[in-house]
Amino acid sequence: MSAFVPIPLGQRIPGSVHSVSCSLPTMYAVCGYEEKKPDVMRHLSSGYPRFVVHPFLQQLALHLAEKHGLAGQRVWLASSARMADELAAHLGAAHVTRFHDGAIHGLAHPEISEIAGRAKTFLQNVGGFLSSRAAEDELVQRGLLPAAQPEVLHAGNAEEAIRRELLPAFPPAQARDLLLASSGMNAIYAAFRASGELQASRGRTIWVQLGWLYLDTIIILQKFTRTPDNYVYVRDVFDRAGLERLFAEKGDRIAGIVMEVPTNPLIQTPEVAAIAALARQHGAHVLLDPSITCAWNLDALRHSDLVLSSLTKYTASEGDLTAGLVVVNPAGPDADYLRQRIAARLEPVYARDLSRLAAQIGQTRQVLAQIHASVPQVAAFLEKHPAVKEVFWALHPASRENYLDVARSPEAVGSMISFSLRGSLEKFYDRLRLPKGPSFGMKTTLICPFMYLAHYDLVTTEAGRAELAASGIDPELLRLSIGTEPTADIIAALAEALG
Repeated sequence: MSAFVPIPLGQRIPGSVHSVSCSLPTMYAVCGYEEKKPDVMRHLSSGYPRFVVHPFLQQLALHLAEKHGLAGQRVWLASSARMADELAAHLGAAHVTRFHDGAIHGLAHPEISEIAGRAKTFLQNVGGFLSSRAAEDELVQRGLLPAAQPEVLHAGNAEEAIRRELLPAFPPAQARDLLLASSGMNAIYAAFRASGELQASRGRTIWVQLGWLYLDTIIILQKFTRTPDNYVYVRDVFDRAGLERLFAEKGDRIAGIVMEVPTNPLIQTPEVAAIAALARQHGAHVLLDPSITCAWNLDALRHSDLVLSSLTKYTASEGDLTAGLVVVNPAGPDADYLRQRIAARLEPVYARDLSRLAAQIGQTRQVLAQIHASVPQVAAFLEKHPAVKEVFWALHPASRENYLDVARSPEAVGSMISFSLRGSLEKFYDRLRLPKGPSFGMKTTLICPFMYLAHYDLVTTEAGRAELAASGIDPELLRLSIGTEPTADIIAALAEALG
């Protein structure tokens, strides 16, 4: 019997009330989710936590609105008092009512779609939503839920256990160099702002984006650089000569370079060591995100001032929490400042999320070993199939050697495979029996039409598709994250849908 059966629209993946993914089983569902069609949205019990406000947050917000006389207003619950203050400042004091109730901080504003859109986008971009477990515990304490969902938690010092597991991945870092955040995006936001403030005091305000990065990373770079001219997008991750010309011309004004190793979703690896050496020669910071194939798989810290990683992926392999990490390179010239300023900016991980992560993180090596055994076989199957146009993974020939230069072993390839088809995306996607939803790095295999979920505005306009084409991205690209199910079952499901 196959490990895979169709999952109904909106069902949580993998199933916990705190799951970070949900089923979008057809292209109609994907587009309906992006367009917020009622016949799709009513089936969604939850979704990726930075994009879909969890039902526990909605229930708690309604309760607090009634308690504080805010009925009829939109209420947002933030991860801390500082985050609520940041959101209030972003929206403008004239529009908001700031409140707190015990440990819960938030704000309310009139039900105006433009303000609501700005508030949600800000919290999404910077990872500022209250944790679903924090909301659940509050609802239980207030008698609005009978009990929290049972789950396995770490019995001892969770933060200490997490650091103990993580430290071997980041030599020569010490425990104080590992800074935990409420999500990967919050780690990126805090690190970027701290680094940017320091570099701006030196007259360095230009930030370089190397290759196509994840949506919210791009937005943070665009939104929090001083002017549009201070944001430089280098499309081709392999254009080392172009980077050298850029640094030769503007090196004394470049604050830093942000790169994913490999990139999302094309899984391309630049010449990391050479680019890091170039940046350091000119006094620029290197911010490196290894989330796509996992920080455990790469020798990332040696080539960066700051490693920024999602712990939602791989380390939280059950797929039921968000967390992030900043690692400060202790050998970097600004290590002390960065360590202090980033720690002051990060949103704390909620205690029960920490305990849940600590209960899972010890499985990471075993989970990675299972994934690494499957990925090359699935990639080889897709590369040979006549219905598949192109396949990208860590060992794609275009950047295989670059990846191996920073990989801890040739087998350490992560879970991700992206591919495009020669035929109809909709026909393939709708027939496929694999779990379909956002996120990756879980025990559960997941596939999604990534550009539709991350950049729907681009895939649905002529100008947007031209922008994607200029960056070498097929808007119909599928992003497949291999889980720990039997390899034969994964390949059989793909073969069935490909025809």
